[in-house]
Amino acid sequence: VQLQASGAGLVQPGGSLRLSCAASGSIFRLGDVAWYRQAPGKQRGLVASITGDGTTKYTDSAKGRFTISRDNAKNTAYLQMSSLKPEDTAVYLCHAAGYSSTGAPFMSWGQGTLVTVSS
Repeated sequence: VQLQASGAGLVQPGGSLRLSCAASGSIFRLGDVAWYRQAPGKQRGLVASITGDGTTKYTDSAKGRFTISRDNAKNTAYLQMSSLKPEDTAVYLCHAAGYSSTGAPFMSWGQGTLVTVSS
């Protein structure tokens, strides 16, 4: 199973951006999906997560500004980001777990997509 993240871009402070994380391959069920980010010189950290049944969690920095969602029919998760700040600048990566069509569990990382917030 592979994850393809997209939606990279340069946006001004206060702007919005939507990231997508599409899972492909022999997927039986896509379970929990999470978005992480890693800023230059900093450790990777969790931003938001969504379970298979749609329960969401956010870090304090994301609450009220970011929304994680998913489209199970498309095996795709999204991260809608608004009121972006320069400190949101980072490489955003998605992580997903689930079961392949053979019944084997999988955990995968996407390749990362760069979000730059700057005027």
